Amino acid sequence: MAKRALSGLLALACDALLPELPNQLHPVVWMGKWIKRGEQFAPNNEAVRLVWGAVWLGAGMGLSAGLVACIPKYPLAQALVAQSLLAYRALDRAVGEVQTALVANDLIEARRLLSWHLVSRDTAELSPSDVAAAAIESLAENLSDSVIAPLFWYLVAGLPGLAAYRMSNTFDAMWGYRNQRFEYLGKVAARCDDALNLIPARLTAGLLWLIAHGQRQRTWQIVWRDHGKTASPNAGWPMAAMAGALDTQLIKIDHYQLGDGLVQPDPALMQQARQLARRVIFLVVAGLVVGSIKEHRTKSIEHREWGAETKN
Repeated sequence: MAKRALSGLLALACDALLPELPNQLHPVVWMGKWIKRGEQFAPNNEAVRLVWGAVWLGAGMGLSAGLVACIPKYPLAQALVAQSLLAYRALDRAVGEVQTALVANDLIEARRLLSWHLVSRDTAELSPSDVAAAAIESLAENLSDSVIAPLFWYLVAGLPGLAAYRMSNTFDAMWGYRNQRFEYLGKVAARCDDALNLIPARLTAGLLWLIAHGQRQRTWQIVWRDHGKTASPNAGWPMAAMAGALDTQLIKIDHYQLGDGLVQPDPALMQQARQLARRVIFLVVAGLVVGSIKEHRTKSIEHREWGAETKN
């Protein structure tokens, strides 16, 4: 666990400092190719399509876990692979680009960037406030999906657990839609992703509550009241926590309203949301540091005691 904590720290550092891998080398891009190939081979019969989706998901998760299991156990080697499966810097940059476009009063570009990087909904008719709210929602949800959950599964099950999680999450991003094309093909992938994110989503909400200075009681109330309003059993937890911490309302028209605060979503609130996300990352880093040092000290004490017993 100490080695994984150290590798997690190094992975976050690499994510902050190193450039993104080119697409031809990026593991998530290759996961996407695997998923697209599965759709090409998928049968048309609904029942068989359901089974095919489950089989292709299981094969993808097993293959990705098996490949990374061959990576040497050295912390830096593990960190470099783990870093490619994290996405905090890319997430923050994407939200920042939408924020910059709104500051420049370029609503068309803000809508385009929001749709391109962050959400799957139609953004053509969104107001500036709607765009800001959607970006904040995506930041909160993906803080869980792209940072906390990958680190959680890495600590629990090493690189194989992280790779399997990322494959499942990518399946859900590409197949997890309730429409004619993916209703059966992606059903198992969506349920698998729900299961793998049960703990991380709630952990993310807890971390946002912890750093919501001056708004903790209100944040807890909003989370407890509104977390079940989203279609996903998990997305509502970090999004409601973000709404409570910012004392705002995050609304997806005809779907949900999270929070009841009076602060209007705008570029300034987006900046506050990004700062909250950074504080969560700092808290995670602190936890990894403490875990690594504590484990190292425990092993050092055990080693000294064993040496003393041997001499006696």
